[in-house]
Parts: sequence; C-alpha cells; structure tokens
Amino acid sequence: MTHPAHTPASLPATRSKTTFPAAGTTGRARRARVEPMAVRPLRDGRYAVETAGGTYVVDPDAHTCTCPDHQLRGARCKHRRRVALEVTAGLVPPPGKRTAVCAVCGGRTFVPTAFSGPALCPRHDHRVGALVRDRETGDRLVVVGAAGERADRVETAEGRLVADYPTNADYGSHEPVFWVVYLDSLGRDGDVRRYAFPASRLQRIDSEGATHPDAGPTPTDGAASPTTA
Repeated sequence: MTHPAHTPASLPATRSKTTFPAAGTTGRARRARVEPMAVRPLRDGRYAVETAGGTYVVDPDAHTCTCPDHQLRGARCKHRRRVALEVTAGLVPPPGKRTAVCAVCGGRTFVPTAFSGPALCPRHDHRVGALVRDRETGDRLVVVGAAGERADRVETAEGRLVADYPTNADYGSHEPVFWVVYLDSLGRDGDVRRYAFPASRLQRIDSEGATHPDAGPTPTDGAASPTTA
C-alpha cells in the first residue's frame, strides 16, 4: 500500500460567524454559545472576536477583553468564554500555536508559533516509541526520533536524500522524515542501525501506539543505508 504525494491546500484567512448548541446554559455562558461570532487568532497570542455589536480583542493569558462588559464590570464576558469554547473544540489554535497544513494529507493542524519545519496532523505524526509498519514491506518498526526536515533535505548515511530512494517514490518529497529501527533487531547484540522513512510510509499498528521495548541496545546511526532498498 502506498500513499501518493499531496500538495497542501491553502487555509482560509477568515471565518464565518458560527454558533454552538445552548447545552442548557444561561446568562453569559449561553450568549457565548448561541450568538453568532467569528474568532480569529492574532500573531501575538490574542484573539479577535467579531460579533454583531463589534469586534473585540481577547487576551487569554491576561484574562482580558476590550469589550465594555469586561472593561466596566470586570466580568468573564461572552467573548472570553467563546474563545475558550473554540480552543477546546479545536476550531482555533491555543495560545502559543498557529494553524498549519499537514504535509501528508493537507488537513489543518496546530503547531508552535515559531515552528518552521513541515507540519503533521495527529493522524500522521509518529511519537517516539510508537510501533509502526512499513507500508512497502510489512516489516514492524519502532520510531526512535524525528528528523524535523523534509525527505528531500535529509541525507542518509550513504549521502543520498531520503526522497531519492526508489522505494520512496510514491511518498511526498515534502513529507517529514522519521528515524526507526527494525523491531526484530532490538534483541540482537551490537549496535542497532537507524533507518529513515517519509511519514506516510509508516503505518500505525494500533490506535494506542505500542511503546518501545525495554530490552535491547541503544540505537545508533550505524554505517548501513538508513532506508530500505
């Protein structure tokens, strides 16, 4: 099974006003849910909240809003509540993060504001210690690290780019690279060599993400090619 390369789509710069179900709430909590609002993250960690009555700026870290309800009464206004609702629902990035597109599927994801590498959504990201399968060979592997760079920029121990290997031709050259070791190599004596794979070539074996076995030597770069031939 292979995944063709995807070209990440552009994300919309603005959002339409939306609502949440009332969910049995009253007062400001209800107004935060049922009144049409559009929340837009700003570059400095604050949020602009557009309503029928105007646009206000919410600062979650300072617990403030520029609306009269907060400025005059010190209340936890509907705008602050709405920002919290949208962050919790994953509709806008939390403070300290920004919206990005997944390098594999082009879907929306959130990354730290200063992040500069190719992004991955939770579905296609691989945490260290996760048990995965090579889509090309069916071999079981353990993730031991992330290169933080694209397949067309990461070199193997042979001096070749990961994207240049024929077995990686069906995977995007823009995809982030992960370092893995073969599961059946962990019980052997000596160094365990790491291999490099584009993100979408690695398939999760289970939704829990099996952990790295405790036994076995510490992985090293080794001298062999970090990709399968």
